[in-house]
Order: sequence, then structure tokens, then C-alpha cells
Amino acid sequence: MNNAPGQNSAADNAVAVKGLTRVFGKFKAVDNIDLSVARGEIFGFLGPNGAGKSTTIRMLCGLLLPTSGEGAVGGFDIMKQSEEIKKNIGYMSQKFSLYDDMTIEENIDFFSGIYGVSEEMKKERKEWVLDMAGISHMRRTITRTMASGFKQRLALGCAVIHDPPIIFLDEPTSGVDPISRRRFWNLIYDMSSKGTTVFVTTHYLDEAEYCDRLALIYRGKIIAEGRPDTMKKEYMHREVLEISVSGIIEALDILGEYGFDAALFGSVIHATVDDAASAIPRMRSVLESANIAVSHITPIRPSLEDVFVSLIEVS
Repeated sequence: MNNAPGQNSAADNAVAVKGLTRVFGKFKAVDNIDLSVARGEIFGFLGPNGAGKSTTIRMLCGLLLPTSGEGAVGGFDIMKQSEEIKKNIGYMSQKFSLYDDMTIEENIDFFSGIYGVSEEMKKERKEWVLDMAGISHMRRTITRTMASGFKQRLALGCAVIHDPPIIFLDEPTSGVDPISRRRFWNLIYDMSSKGTTVFVTTHYLDEAEYCDRLALIYRGKIIAEGRPDTMKKEYMHREVLEISVSGIIEALDILGEYGFDAALFGSVIHATVDDAASAIPRMRSVLESANIAVSHITPIRPSLEDVFVSLIEVS
């Protein structure tokens, strides 16, 4: 019988760490976390700014030595074999890490050299990057003049030009348009289907739905982990209401004054309640008495954002 994702044997895991901790002076940035990522899995690592995401990725990539803990990335010890880890992973930062004053082709050649791509493979891998990114016709273009979506795909190509078994993506779709984001995820799916393990951080919670499994880090600790669909059931024990009103900011303040857990979600408010049937008429009465027109108050299925907001509020 196959193991469930995250419950594989050590040999099946691309990433497996226990008790991973990093301390800066008196500040514990990452606090005794356990993580396992199966080979070929798309693993989402989520959390607010300052939660410990980037510090964790730097340790897993061999860029920062943990204060304590144990584990392996790609079979290499995180405490003793950081150089081997670096050679066997790809890493793409949210700043794309490209050289703006170089052409597309020069960037690809540069990263081929950095990652030690053999002479006989350089041409083949270069053409693969150009084709994958849809920029074969632009190879002599100066990188700074490229649209962000093309830059994003070029950065991905450069990060995996050596065909690593594991790739770490740190906020890879930050600052690009929705169409480019969707195309990027199609590329990620394609890589994963061919066996590449993908470890990705993102603040777009709709993107988190694309991952096989997720972990939420907050104040240096893992506070939730699982598949997107099961997390909504396992960690969300209250009902969620969508509230559409005039004067949305005033309505949010009033709901808070009356003890409702509510937050802005785009052009509507989401509130978590123990019992929707009793909460809806009370909410409507409170808002209408403040001369706020209520369009609807409707129970909805919780989103991942609802789950994470709820978890962070109680942590």
C-alpha cells in the first residue's frame, strides 16, 4: 500500500527535517519545526511576512546553517553537506535574480556556467529554456526590457537549467499579471508530472489550492499542515458568512464592536460564527440599526484564506 503524502519513508522524501530551529541573538525565527516533502510533490509553504518562511527556505537550500535540528534535502545532510545540497537544487527568488544589463541568452549561458552544465548539454538546455519560456524569438533582447511574465519564466528556466530534482520557489508569481501566473503554474505542474519536487512559498491563497499539500508557519512554528481540501474540514470548526453591505469599512467596525470575528475579503466581509442561523438575524439587525444597507448575509464554504485567518487569530 502506498504511503500518504507527507507520511513516506525517508527514502521517498525529497525534504525531511526534524526540530529545525534558527535563532538570531535572542530572536527565534524558526522554532523546532518538522517537515517532510515527498518526491514529485508540489508543497506550499505559507505564512505572513516575518513568519519564518524565507529563513526556513535558506536553511533548506544550504544557505544558512540551522541552530539546531536534523534532516536532509535530496538525501544530503542539512548540517554537514550544504555544498552538495546547492548543487542538486534549483532556487528562484521573488526578485527573479536575473542580470538586467545582459541579454536573455547571456543570462542563460551565465547560469549554465554557475550550475556546471556540461558543454555537451549547454545548447540543448538553452533551447529548452527558450522554448519553455516562449522567448526563442527574443534571445538577444536585453533582460531589463522584458515584460514581467517573460522575466518570470526566464528566471524559472535559469533556476532549473541543470535539471535539478528539487526546486525552491520563493514568492515566484509576485508582481506578475493573472494570465502569467496561470501559465507559470502550468509549467510547475508539467515539471512535477515529470518527477521534480517543488517547494513554493506564496501569499496568493488561490494559488495554494494548486499545491498537493500545504504547511502554514506563524511566529516560527508550523500551526497547520495537510491537503488543501482536508485543511478546510480539519481546521475550520466554525461557519463562515459572506456579508455584502453599503459602507463596508463602517460595517466591519460595527461588527467588531458587537463581538463578531470579521475581516475584509475584497468587496465583501467574511465573518466566522458558531451558529449561522442565530447569527444572521442579529448581524442584520445590528447593521440596519446603524443605517447600513445589507444586500445579503449568506453562509459559504470556507476558503483557505478563511482557514488561515482563523488559525492565526487563535495562535
